[in-house]
Amino acid sequence: MRNKNCSIYNCSVVELPKIEDERGNITPVQGAAVNIPFDIARVFYLYDIPGGQARGAHAHKECHQFLIAAHGAFEVVLDDGTNQRTVVLNRPNYGLHIPPGIWAAEQGFSSGAICLVLTSHIYDENDYIRSYDEFLNYRAITPPPQKYKNIRFSYKSSRSGIIKSNVYDCTMIELDKHHHEKGNITVVENGWTVPFDVQRTYYLYDVPGGESRGGHAHRELQQLIVAASGSFDVTLEDGTGVKRTVTLNRPYQGLLIVPGIWRELNNFSSGSVCLVLASHEYDEKDYIRDYDEFLKYKQHQP
Repeated sequence: MRNKNCSIYNCSVVELPKIEDERGNITPVQGAAVNIPFDIARVFYLYDIPGGQARGAHAHKECHQFLIAAHGAFEVVLDDGTNQRTVVLNRPNYGLHIPPGIWAAEQGFSSGAICLVLTSHIYDENDYIRSYDEFLNYRAITPPPQKYKNIRFSYKSSRSGIIKSNVYDCTMIELDKHHHEKGNITVVENGWTVPFDVQRTYYLYDVPGGESRGGHAHRELQQLIVAASGSFDVTLEDGTGVKRTVTLNRPYQGLLIVPGIWRELNNFSSGSVCLVLASHEYDEKDYIRDYDEFLKYKQHQP
């Protein structure tokens, strides 16, 4: 008898925060049961998907996934070996949690769609079940899973200790781009791609033309900023009078911003999506939002 304890109805659609602003909206996603029931170990996103193509079509033995339509829309077909269910994702502030043991495939991508995926584990090919017959057999013999709980990992601290940072400490990182005729994938993985563990991710969208975002610095937080769709400029300042502007316009390139750097985002193209991966959970005390206060902070650092 097939294990029915992990069914398609364990897959839940979660409404995420939508911080509305006339300059553009932001949706944050944070693990450890804040938004999703696991800590984020890996982030990847699908883009440039031709019309009529389907992606996914596999299951995981242990890995949890959280899928978001960061731009556009698509369908997710879920299968537990007994029943099927189709979920439409078409709003950037809603996501679908898929626990282990569920067969999932994405299809019906709209033009320009971006499928953002957060996972509980780093990549492990042994965790994948790519054959549907193998999946049915797995469901038939696998014992009932334990109740899902928060998955925590023993990562090293991401506190950088960088104090006297300057704009040239911020670097462009060439991310993996896995080209496929069904659409491209770019992956960001803890311990490999960026010099910190991703504790929080958020994305900025619906930005009107001519608007600017950012206008702050962080004391300890590191960020990777990616133009998942479209393009925009990031202007960096380190308090010495030096400015540096970086244009982000490719989804497989990211700008690493170290602590102690003032940043502003502007010149957003139509339909652009700014994806941000952060080293810390949200902490208002880590922000410096006043520019004069930022200059004093930089001047009084030991």
